[in-house]
Amino acid sequence: MEFCPKCGSVIMLGVKGAACANCNYKPKGKVKIESSEKIESAVRVAVIDEKKINTYPVVEIKCKKCKNDKAYFWTLQTRSSDESETKFYRCVKCENTWRVYR
Repeated sequence: MEFCPKCGSVIMLGVKGAACANCNYKPKGKVKIESSEKIESAVRVAVIDEKKINTYPVVEIKCKKCKNDKAYFWTLQTRSSDESETKFYRCVKCENTWRVYR
């Protein structure tokens, strides 16, 4: 990187050549521009398994698909706020998912 001898600003490389960004001083000859970057060791990224992150309570309810008697459950507000929330179930064995409106 080179600096202007008149005002001290950075010499920028443009379409028509190099010139000072502040006072338009044009250097004679080639402008030496270098860039470097220090790369440190790679940062490790943790991989999260979504099946392990969501821990839901287990209740006894019969799965309609595999007839297993245990399932996870969670609730969501799927309708307007003055109505009750929807309860979702997921079978522990076959992962069949169904919902119950109450």
